[in-house]
Amino acid sequence: MKLSRLMLLACALVFASALAGCSSDMNANTEANANAAASPAASPSPAAQTLTEVERPQKVKDMMQQRGDEDSASPKLKIVEPKEGATLSGSTVKLKLDLSGDLKGYKPHKDPATNMGNHIHVILDNQPYEAYYDLGQPFELRNVAEGAHTIRVFPSRPWHESYKNDGAFQMVTFTVKGGGDASKPTTASTGEKMADNTGAANKVVAPVKPQSQANSNKPATDSTPAATPEGKDYAQPSTAGQVDRTKPLLTYSRPKGEYKGDDTNAIMIDFWLSHAMLVGDDAGKTMVPPVTYRVRYSVDGGEAKYIDKWGPIWLTGWTPGKHTVKLELVDKDGNAVENGGYNTTTREITVTK
Repeated sequence: MKLSRLMLLACALVFASALAGCSSDMNANTEANANAAASPAASPSPAAQTLTEVERPQKVKDMMQQRGDEDSASPKLKIVEPKEGATLSGSTVKLKLDLSGDLKGYKPHKDPATNMGNHIHVILDNQPYEAYYDLGQPFELRNVAEGAHTIRVFPSRPWHESYKNDGAFQMVTFTVKGGGDASKPTTASTGEKMADNTGAANKVVAPVKPQSQANSNKPATDSTPAATPEGKDYAQPSTAGQVDRTKPLLTYSRPKGEYKGDDTNAIMIDFWLSHAMLVGDDAGKTMVPPVTYRVRYSVDGGEAKYIDKWGPIWLTGWTPGKHTVKLELVDKDGNAVENGGYNTTTREITVTK
């Protein structure tokens, strides 16, 4: 009888111990779950962006095939107004262009179905360009700030690749007296914003040679004193730098704005180069002394890479969001070649997928 009682007591103790262990485990699990709920796992970091140079997108190749001989055209521009060195009264600047050359059917226009077409890139100072589609219609820059300014123009294809033949690029320097309202932006006659005027400071433009000498691509080796370069997305007031058109000049063209859908697969970098040839261009190799310029680019402040032949490149691997693209004209040692601040330009673009 006593043995039975002892056995029952031992079993009771074992059972109680087991319950305590289970309770402890349950409490531990409950606390762990509560802690997990209170401190969720950190979100994964965005995927690193790795950009790779690729060939022209098939979409562009198809357009080129449909255009026939247009892409082998040699369109030439002349700025009729404003005149070189002119002083203009008021805040409105009228732009008038003449188009000539071996056009092979090239004509600026916009297809209403696609909103695309041949056009002219119009750049006020070192701001992002505005597309000019119909040379038969007036193009005005409105609310231009008082002071010295430049306008640069060159013809472009529907996908914004510039024509790079002699005579395609033109530049004019002028001065505005009695300029616009500094609290409002400069706009094109289409209503598109072309520049901010806030805090604009008047600058004097360096003496330039006649326009007839400005179209030569003969390289030069010296540069003008450094000036503050225009920033991204109109971050700087729009005034002309100390630009000497007889010296190496890099004009940023693309990329620009927002890219959506298929256009995000491969984004083009394109520019216009004046009075310099790159180390990889055949014509530059025959010059005496040899030409030693390069175009350096970087994305989001990352690794610097180089373009050694004058032509567009396409980059793939872009992640969604905002990105900065910086283009610089540099010498063989990687030193920036200054010309009024225009040879180093940064733009901000948006990739939406």
